[in-house]
Amino acid sequence: MKLKQRVVLCAVLLLLGLAKIFLLDSGDGSAARRRDLQASRRDLQARRRDLQAFRKMEAGLSLMQGAQLNHTLQSPWEIASQWVGPREVYPEEAPELAAVLTALSQARVERADVGFKGSQLKALLVMEGGQKVVFKPKRYNRDHVVEGVEPYAGYDRHNGEVAAFHLDRILGFRRSPLVVGRNINLRTEIKPVAGEQLLATFLSQGNNTCFYGKCRDCRKNEPACGQGDVLEGSLTLWLPDAWPLQKHRNPWGRTYRKGKQARWEYDESFCSEVKKMPLYDAGPRLLDIMDTAVFDYLIGNGDRHTYESFRDNSGTSMFIMLDNAKSFGNPTLDELSILAPLYQCCMIRVSTWNRLNLLRGGALSAAMRVSLAFDPIRPVLSEPHLAALDRRLAGVAGVVKQCVEAHGAENTLVEDRVNLPHP
Repeated sequence: MKLKQRVVLCAVLLLLGLAKIFLLDSGDGSAARRRDLQASRRDLQARRRDLQAFRKMEAGLSLMQGAQLNHTLQSPWEIASQWVGPREVYPEEAPELAAVLTALSQARVERADVGFKGSQLKALLVMEGGQKVVFKPKRYNRDHVVEGVEPYAGYDRHNGEVAAFHLDRILGFRRSPLVVGRNINLRTEIKPVAGEQLLATFLSQGNNTCFYGKCRDCRKNEPACGQGDVLEGSLTLWLPDAWPLQKHRNPWGRTYRKGKQARWEYDESFCSEVKKMPLYDAGPRLLDIMDTAVFDYLIGNGDRHTYESFRDNSGTSMFIMLDNAKSFGNPTLDELSILAPLYQCCMIRVSTWNRLNLLRGGALSAAMRVSLAFDPIRPVLSEPHLAALDRRLAGVAGVVKQCVEAHGAENTLVEDRVNLPHP
């Protein structure tokens, strides 16, 4: 073959090869682009579903101010009492919730006395109809930052009780008793019906009416004072007597002794021992502790040394999230030790994880704004505390992702264990 013909043939073969490569690359590129487009569409559909789910949840959080019951067959207290079950204090669908909270914020006080035992100032009130409530008085302004080395420093925060109840609604736990804010006139609403012990602790500072109550840390020189006669506070609805409580030591509780650590604070394998203990070796209680650790981290509550459940022998009763007032003290402090149960056990409910993901990217603070707009003492939280909720939620997500990377999603994300029998 002549040289010229060989050159032409080589050129043709080269062009054919290049064309084949081009066509193959083009096909691969098209397939890759199609895959990317399909993935983008799936992501967009998922975001739309999440947005729809969030909007639905947000609509359910909105409570009508001044709501009243549309019937008189039952008192608001009877309705709230009938809501209580082994795994919830109030149901997911509770159309009367706004009316019950409104009644709690307006009902006449029939009796008042010193609070039950504890370290913090409170009063026990009996409302018309015989309903008991716990009144926690205002001690700080909204922008006050509670300083202290310990995560449980400072007085109780009454607005923290209110905000914690609404966070419980948002997270879908429904394990916190009903709480509402209220302005109470100490002179006209409390003193005329106060018992002798409580009445003996009333005093005046300038034009302000004050009381210091009776508790382990109550001091005459540290009373709670109103603006004139009116004192802002929170009211927590007492749980029904038909559901007696039992107290438990939290395995991840603190020692409250300077220089003395609890075992969980230095033993990273502590969770493996907890899993062998009764109550935590089967059933839902250990997962309840994980939920509560997330809840407490979000609100900044490092004071969960004990907890209550309903008295039952099956081990399925929930971890009741009572007494959340050591919360929202310092918006700049993210106390990671509160999450010790989560990062030591590396397990969390799938339902909890799904709800947390729904609330990321600022959705949590947005939901809190909607829910808290109902309360009579609004604004319940300052802007720095609302921002802290979103920041801490990102921290929880980071811990869960580390657990998934270390132990796998199948071991970290656990389906609810509510119906498992307790031995």
